Amino acid sequence: MYTQNEKIVPVPIEDEMKHSYIDYAMSVIVGRALPDVRDGLKPVHRRILYAMSELGLPHNKPYKKSARIVGEVLGKYHPHGDMAVYDTLVRMVQDFSLRYPLIDGQGNFGSVDGDNAAAMRYTEARLARVSDELLGDIEKDTVKFVPNFDESLTEPSLLPAKLPNLLVNGSSGIAVGMATNIPPHNLSEVVDAIVAYIKDENISIKDISKIIKGPDFPTAGLICGRDGIKQAYETGRGRIIMRARAAIETGKGGKEAIIITEIPYQVNKAMMIEKIASLVEDKKIEGISDIRDESDREGMRVVIELKRDAVAQIVLNQLFKHTQMQDTFGIIMLALVDGEPKVLNLKEILQYYVEHRVDVVTKRTQFELDKAEKRAHILEGLKIALANLDRIIKVIKQSKSPEAAKDALMSTFKLSAEQAKAILEMQLQRLTALERDKIEAEYLELIKKIEYYKMVLKSRKKILEIIEEECIELKKQYGDERRTEIVAAETDIEIEDLIAKEDVLITISYSGYIKRMPVASYRKQQRGGVGITGGGVREEDFIKHLFLASTHDYILFFTDKGKVYWRKAFEIPQASRQSQGKAIVNLLSVEPGEHITSYLQVKEFDDKHYILMATKQGQVKKTRLDAYSNPRAKGIAA
Repeated sequence: MYTQNEKIVPVPIEDEMKHSYIDYAMSVIVGRALPDVRDGLKPVHRRILYAMSELGLPHNKPYKKSARIVGEVLGKYHPHGDMAVYDTLVRMVQDFSLRYPLIDGQGNFGSVDGDNAAAMRYTEARLARVSDELLGDIEKDTVKFVPNFDESLTEPSLLPAKLPNLLVNGSSGIAVGMATNIPPHNLSEVVDAIVAYIKDENISIKDISKIIKGPDFPTAGLICGRDGIKQAYETGRGRIIMRARAAIETGKGGKEAIIITEIPYQVNKAMMIEKIASLVEDKKIEGISDIRDESDREGMRVVIELKRDAVAQIVLNQLFKHTQMQDTFGIIMLALVDGEPKVLNLKEILQYYVEHRVDVVTKRTQFELDKAEKRAHILEGLKIALANLDRIIKVIKQSKSPEAAKDALMSTFKLSAEQAKAILEMQLQRLTALERDKIEAEYLELIKKIEYYKMVLKSRKKILEIIEEECIELKKQYGDERRTEIVAAETDIEIEDLIAKEDVLITISYSGYIKRMPVASYRKQQRGGVGITGGGVREEDFIKHLFLASTHDYILFFTDKGKVYWRKAFEIPQASRQSQGKAIVNLLSVEPGEHITSYLQVKEFDDKHYILMATKQGQVKKTRLDAYSNPRAKGIAA
């Protein structure tokens, strides 16, 4: 049905979808998911900080309920869900999420174990001291203000950001077709790099990298290797390997334990412990007897107790391999530059930050100059009034109204409207000699300031000096030691390097159970000995294969489906003589109904030896041994 005067334009649905989706994508990219390169904030972060500033919640004022802050942000600047705002506020409080938290919270704001924050009606917040450096000078026309969603108020499109927030706190966000993941850095290092860039704008990324050594995570931990850091700083993209800080300690009775005191950034400690426990349960990691989380308000401490016969370094390597004790951080330094998303290298981020500060300091100085000139102009008028006091009083007394007095003063003494108004509003106490001296002193002080402001505005070099001084002051107030240690990249230690070479006895039963036992399990029988149990099997089962091997030998398992699997001898679970061992199907990725028909013990794969096999139907073939040297978990065709 058409309504009157309605104009309907038929459009192909493909075109409509294309345009609508591009509009939506740009809205997400610019208005939601990506930080601005200059202040390092997304719109929701910026709105929360500005709303809290407007509410009068600096670091030295009492806390206010988080619900009150969320309501302020929603009602005035951010017309979205309340949880979107509260979740952002919570993250800005967490000292394990942000290297330098921007909000000071009181109450339960979650934990590194993944516990949620308390509801917003219970928690309280105020700005952290470091946020003063993001919001400072905002009232001095330093940034552009834009209308809010209903155009009833204005909000800043950017913060003055004396703090280089994009680098020191990092950012992560998923837009449409692109994502950003910038790690946090150490403020002292970033400030030193900014100072070095100001002194030499042609400084190389290599030289900057000597100052900013790498990311500095709030949860500390280790970064393994510098290649990923170097690549990220040069290209804007790279992968770094993070590791938990773990030490091997020997306790009572000589039993060893692995003590974890720091974990990789954004890793959930409770889930990490749960994963370790499930790997132990599934026997994927052996040698662990107990896991305890002894963390408290003093710090993190996870204790992994080991069995007596366990090799601590092997267990630790397996933990790094199979759990989030070793994790990867994919760096994508994507930010908005003049409203456009760009992948930036380290130098470009510093460059855009410095240019932003040049703009802010210029606008701030211009604001101060205008203010000083206006005040000087008023003081010039007051000086004229004090020099001609009797005539001024006479003119005012003879005037019929304030407006007439103002006009008379302007015409008689060649004053401006502002000067005449100031004279009329002047208090009688300002006519005393002391007050007159104060006016003179204030005027002379202002003249000096005006000269200074004009000199600053004429010289980019002077502006850069001011930025440098402010950055150094920032480092003095908030700078701290690096938390994350950067260590040399470890080549994966092969577990077999840590396994002693020794002879073991391997048994395979008819029903498909396998185990290894140290040769020492069997002792020589004296005369009249009655023998000992050679291997525990079920009633209907019996031992089909029994052979001697070194722990470093390869065992090839051939199946009736014509496939071959292999395992190192030390990977076969050790068991007692009475045990029946582990089912081969749990050790190898064999298919249902697939059975092991033969095995072969190999010390090394070379091209001088061959494997000869014959089938039931009488076919034979000979293959070089080295053809079997690269097996897959699911086996290869033999």
